[in-house]
Amino acid sequence: KEPATAGNCVTRGALAYTNEMYPGAYLAGEGTAYVSVGGDAIVGNSAKDMPEDATDADMAYAVRGEGNAQRVAYTSYEAVCGEGEVTGDGVVPLAWSELPGARHVALEGVLHSINEAGTTIPTDRWYGADGVVDRWLPAVLEEAGIVNKKGVAGLGDLAKMFQFAQQ
Repeated sequence: KEPATAGNCVTRGALAYTNEMYPGAYLAGEGTAYVSVGGDAIVGNSAKDMPEDATDADMAYAVRGEGNAQRVAYTSYEAVCGEGEVTGDGVVPLAWSELPGARHVALEGVLHSINEAGTTIPTDRWYGADGVVDRWLPAVLEEAGIVNKKGVAGLGDLAKMFQFAQQ
């Protein structure tokens, strides 16, 4: 999705171009499976007040004059979608991770990157963390036809999994 006003798009038109040229799950009709994954960890808030349950990231933002994680998320969300008071992974609004026609996995508590956004504070709540990968990878394997909904792979599926991993 692109913001309602093109002048606010931080991708400088890349979202609009992609949506126009390759809308939604563009290749689904050709057998390509899609899974979109989004984090639902922070609701943006424009207030700079320190939350009662302040984290190290909140303290780092406060020292830099940015307020707190919710304020930083608000600024990022506003730049992406035109609204700051939405939920997301601290950088991308959750609704902006939902590709039309794709299976969507919303991950509660998951952040955008390996560090708290805009800091060097590491986190184990990002998409690539071991415990988080375990929450979205099964959906990818199911959509790729590698395992069924029970997580069971047949002998033929194991060969498929090997081919998939080699790509």
